[in-house]
Amino acid sequence: MLKIKEVYIHIIVWICFISFPLALSFSQFGEVHFDFLPRIVITPFLTYVNYLILVPVLLLKKRLWQYILVSVLLLIVFNMVVNTYFATGPLNRISEFTGVTNVMPLKRMSEAMLAIASFSFFLLGGVMGLTKDIYKREKRSRIKEMSRKETELQFLRAQLNPHFLFNSLNSIYSLVREKSSEAPQAVITLSELMRYMLYEAKKELVPLTKEIDYIKNFVQLQILRLSDSKNVKLRVSGEYEDKLIAPLLLVPFVENAFKYGTDFKGDTYVDINLKIVSETLFFRVTNKIGPYKKDLESSGIGLENIKNRLQILFPEEHSMLITKENGNYMVNLELQLA
Repeated sequence: MLKIKEVYIHIIVWICFISFPLALSFSQFGEVHFDFLPRIVITPFLTYVNYLILVPVLLLKKRLWQYILVSVLLLIVFNMVVNTYFATGPLNRISEFTGVTNVMPLKRMSEAMLAIASFSFFLLGGVMGLTKDIYKREKRSRIKEMSRKETELQFLRAQLNPHFLFNSLNSIYSLVREKSSEAPQAVITLSELMRYMLYEAKKELVPLTKEIDYIKNFVQLQILRLSDSKNVKLRVSGEYEDKLIAPLLLVPFVENAFKYGTDFKGDTYVDINLKIVSETLFFRVTNKIGPYKKDLESSGIGLENIKNRLQILFPEEHSMLITKENGNYMVNLELQLA
C-alpha cells in the first residue's frame, strides 16, 4: 500500500495533470469545459489497479499469462464503460463544430484516443510497480550486504584479539621465566594494549593517535623480550592528530614482522615507517626473513584478516604490495583516511 508521504506526492502529480487540460481548454476556447473532466479523473484508476494489485499479485509472482489476460479484459471493460456512461470528449466535438457526423474516422477517433490513453495510464502503473519493486530489492540487498559486512567484521575482530593476546602473554612469559626486571613494565604495557582492545576496538573508527600509541606499546613489549633490539625501528611522521582509522588495522603487520623477523643468531630486524601526507597514510613494515616456520593451523591469522578487512572497509581506497627481496619481507600499504 501507499505510504502517507507517497500519497501526497501522487495527489500533487495528479492535480498538476488534471489542471493541464483545463488550462488548455481555457486558453483555446476562453472557457473551461468540465464535461470531459470525469473521463480524465477516472483514467488514473487503471494506473493504481495495475500498480497496487496486478503487478504485485500477478506479474511479480511470475504469473505472466494471467497478468496479460486480466489486463486485456480490464482495458476492454474500462473503455466500454467510459464510452457508454461518460460525456463526450473534446475530439467528439470536432464533428459537432464541423457539422459532419457520419464520417466514420472522425466518429471513432475519440474512442481510439481513449483506448490509447487508457493503455498509457495502465502501462504507467506497471512501470511504477516494477520500479518500486526494483527499489525494494536494492534496499534489501544493501541492508543484507551491510549486515554481512558487520557480521564479518565482528568475526575478524574476534579472531584478531585472541591472536594478539596470546603473543603478548608469550612475551611476558619469557620475561618471567628469565626473572627479568622488565617483567613488571611488560605487564603495564600489556594492560594498555588490553584497554585499547576492550574499549576502542568495538568502534568503527578510532583516532589514529590511539592506533599509533597501541603500536608503540606493542613494539615496546617486544623490545623488552629481545636480547638484541638495536635494529628495531619505529618512525612516525606527518599530521595525524585529527585523523581516524579502523581499530587494529595496522598492528597485524607489526606483529608478524616481530614473529618472523629474527635470524639464526637471534638478531631481530624490524623497520616500521608510518607517514601521513594530507589524507593519505603510507605504512611500510620491513623485517628480516628468519628461520621461524609457520604453524599451518594458527599462523597468518592477522595478515589474512587484515586483507579481508581492507577489502571490506576500503574496497577502492587502498593498495597493498607485499615483496620479498634481499632476505627481507616488506609490506607497503597506502590508505585513504577518514
